Amino acid sequence: MNAALFSSKTDMWETPQFLFDRLNQEFSFDVDVCAVADNAKCERFFSPEENGLLQEWSGTCWMNPPYGREIGKWVKKAYESSQKAGVTVVCLLPARTDTKWWHEYCMKGEIRLIKGRLTFEGGKHPAPFPSAIVIFGERAHPGKTTSFIC
Repeated sequence: MNAALFSSKTDMWETPQFLFDRLNQEFSFDVDVCAVADNAKCERFFSPEENGLLQEWSGTCWMNPPYGREIGKWVKKAYESSQKAGVTVVCLLPARTDTKWWHEYCMKGEIRLIKGRLTFEGGKHPAPFPSAIVIFGERAHPGKTTSFIC
């Protein structure tokens, strides 16, 4: 595995397969809105070349965005997309409760705080930050915060 995964050299953290499988069992995802061919969790996905931020999101969407400076744009897009009829967006995010994007958008969704630290796909050690599942849209329970044990 690439040593950059746990450094500032990358902002991509591949979703642990067991976590995706558990959520996919609950939500039955249609599209992975930000992925590369090597880490896409759905048959249909938006690659960096397609730029998921510029695409129309529909159905039930999985989102594990790049965790860099652009993350606020992804969370905003997830929230805004979920305001359309029939759209649910389930997000794997760092639990950055001190950020503007967390308070402007995540607090409007259903939050499942992940107990412990995730070990991302291909990693040997847990991430150096806490994570959360944030759900927006018709299948979410806005304002509900629960503990999510992996």
